[in-house]
Amino acid sequence: MRRQKTAIFFLVLGISLSVLAIALNVGWILLNLREVVLMVLGIIFFALIITGLILNTIFLVREIRRNEQHDAFINSVTHELKTPIASIKLYLETLKTRDVTPEKQREFYDVMLADTDRLLNTVEQVLKAGGAGSKLKTAEIDLPALLTECIAIIRTQRNLDAGVIRFTEPAEPMTVMGDESELKTAFVNLLENAVKYSENNPRISIRAKRAALNKRAEIFIKDNGLGIASGDLKRIFKRFYRVAESASETRGTGLGLFIVKSIIERHGGRVSAQSRGIGTGSTFLIQLPLA
Repeated sequence: MRRQKTAIFFLVLGISLSVLAIALNVGWILLNLREVVLMVLGIIFFALIITGLILNTIFLVREIRRNEQHDAFINSVTHELKTPIASIKLYLETLKTRDVTPEKQREFYDVMLADTDRLLNTVEQVLKAGGAGSKLKTAEIDLPALLTECIAIIRTQRNLDAGVIRFTEPAEPMTVMGDESELKTAFVNLLENAVKYSENNPRISIRAKRAALNKRAEIFIKDNGLGIASGDLKRIFKRFYRVAESASETRGTGLGLFIVKSIIERHGGRVSAQSRGIGTGSTFLIQLPLA
């Protein structure tokens, strides 16, 4: 409601400025063109009006885009919540009304557990996006061990073969200070995206090393997926933003990379994306200060 009132205000402002511009031009014709002072004032007023119109148009375009992103987010979250709930309800009704063999029962339980995990993941993402300012529980973390654990989580969740994700461990120990749970969330989100936005034959490589010029750990996560257009490389870390090429094909809430960026920056690090364009895969670089 507040956003609508703001948009209406700027729309009325734009119309008023347009009317004022027309009035000034008509008045200028009626006035004596030889009056230098009036000419200067007219130029100044006209420049101010044009500036106001440009700013008003920029604001309206941003508001429209923001509203579209919010609508897309609500639709995505609704779908992410409704689909597993409907699936769980269907299997429960089947178990209640029909005689099912023990083998089928175990199969149904596995499907319902997977749907429950999907539902829980969606809720956790929304909560983390809204609670980015929660206090960190910092401790020394063995970074290669953490990455190995995150890889195991994704392999189990996605039922992946061992060769899908390759991890090149650093030659020397790497320890960072941070919240293990938060960092695990960030790396799992990145790995899940790498799998989700890859083709039917995903190939993901992870490499960790010490930065040459500063005391930072660098983690490269490279995939052979859809890739990212150059204009989207910085936008993908914004809340609710989804790349147009993937939004219609792959489910998601538009919060994953926003959560990743928030977590990494709270740990004093940086995250960036690199890609040569659509269809060329992408690489995410995470930098964290070493302990």
